[in-house]
Amino acid sequence: MTSRTDVENVEAANTAFYEAVERGDFEEISGLWLDGAEADDISCVHPGWPVLSGRGEVLRSYALIMANTEYIQFFLTDVRVSVSGDTAVVTCTENILSGGPAEEAGELGPLVGQLVVATNVFRRTPDGWRIWSHHGSPVLAESEDEEDGDSTP
Repeated sequence: MTSRTDVENVEAANTAFYEAVERGDFEEISGLWLDGAEADDISCVHPGWPVLSGRGEVLRSYALIMANTEYIQFFLTDVRVSVSGDTAVVTCTENILSGGPAEEAGELGPLVGQLVVATNVFRRTPDGWRIWSHHGSPVLAESEDEEDGDSTP
C-alpha cells in the first residue's frame, strides 16, 4: 500500500520541478534530477525533440530552453500520481503560456499557449524523490468541424 506521505512528497517534487523551470533556476533544476551512478540513465523528451539521454544532455536542454524563453508559466491539470516502491509516475497536462524575446527592449515578446501531456518518472533517493525521466507530447487541437462530427473541408 502506498503511503500518503509518498504521494505528497512526489507531488511536491513535481511542483518544484515546474516552479524551477518557471523561475529559470538552473541550479534547482539540476538538483531535482538523478545524479551519481544513475546520471547516465536519465532521459527527457521535449515536444518535437529527439530523446535526450544522460544528465549532461538533459541539463543542457534546460539551459538552452531557459536562455531562449523570456517567460514561461505552467498550469498543471489532470495530475495523477502513482507510487510503487521506490518509483513514482506522475501524469499531467501542462497548460503552458510562454513568450520569446521582445522586439523592443523592456517589453515582453508575444505570448503563445500550448497544451502538452507529460509523464514524469521519479526515483526515491536518500535525498528525496528525483526525476528519472520526463516525456512531453504536444496535444493537437481539434478543429470545430471535427468536434461537430463534420469532416468536410
